[in-house]
Amino acid sequence: MITDPVEIEKMSLKIIQDKIIYNGQPENLNIIKRVIHASADFDYLNNLYFSGDAVNITKSFLRDDQNKYKYIIVDTKMLYSGINKNAAEKFNIKIIPPDENLNDEAKLKNTTRAIINIERMCEKFKDNAIYVIGNAPTALIKLCELVKLNVVKPELIIGVPVGFVNVIESKNLLYSLENINKIIAFGNKGGSTIACAIINALLYDL
Repeated sequence: MITDPVEIEKMSLKIIQDKIIYNGQPENLNIIKRVIHASADFDYLNNLYFSGDAVNITKSFLRDDQNKYKYIIVDTKMLYSGINKNAAEKFNIKIIPPDENLNDEAKLKNTTRAIINIERMCEKFKDNAIYVIGNAPTALIKLCELVKLNVVKPELIIGVPVGFVNVIESKNLLYSLENINKIIAFGNKGGSTIACAIINALLYDL
């Protein structure tokens, strides 16, 4: 039995590499492998969509020492907890968790906490930010609407909400956005674990 966590991860990624054939852009491969590693689901080899040169552009943004403020906005506390803060801090990247004290306001407005939270985040972090949606498709839909209205201009949107209601529609809406770097898990698959794997893969490659 192998008990060294580093060796377990190393062997897991090698097993994944040996099982897949990938002919896409090389810089996307580490993200795909990390997602498969987190999910044990090889469907992500073909399920994940990367727009243009999104990965390289995002890495350049995150590495930029001249840019003092760099933020990663996430939609769940679970996702926030799973991101490697030490890797982010090396490049002066701040991870912003969601505001969880929105129950009363959501009830009053007959909407979701995720929508209210994303509206507030977009107002506060109009640029120099990556937006990561791993759970709430309503947040992704609202984010796309605010992008279209030029309220916010994300450096990258990671749209991988999981579920059955509003999920596919939210991802199709993100896909349709022009001039926005994006990573999408199409279909019903996704979740905070997948979003976390994508972000950590980007951070580990800096």
